[in-house]
Formats: sequence, structure tokens, C-alpha cells
Amino acid sequence: MTDNLDLAASAQELADAAPAGSLDRTAATSVAITLATTRDANHARQTLDGLAPDDVRRAALQLFDRLQAP
Repeated sequence: MTDNLDLAASAQELADAAPAGSLDRTAATSVAITLATTRDANHARQTLDGLAPDDVRRAALQLFDRLQAP
């Protein structure tokens, strides 16, 4: 299993590659910060569930799920 910091680094790479100001960049940055500052995947998911606006939350949770997939 990959730990939060490894997943955060992957999310940051995606954020860096996404166009500035895009939903993808915003979502990936949110995921990277959340993963870097939470204890574990469950805590990260709970934190991401509280993101606003809705489109950023949905995109962030989709990315989080992709990063978590084996």
C-alpha cells in the first residue's frame, strides 16, 4: 500500500502538468495538500468530502480514487 506522502507527490505531479487555472489543477492541488497533511487515506477522504465548490470536490474525489486504485 502506498502512503499518503507518495500519493501526495503523484497528485502534485498531476497538478504541475495541468493547465493553470483549470479544474484539474485545482483538484490535483487540493488532493496533494490534503494527502500531505492527513494521517491516512480515511482521514484524507473525510477531508476531501468537505471541499467546496462541488465541482472541485467531485474532481478531487475522482482523482483520489484513481490514485488509490491498485
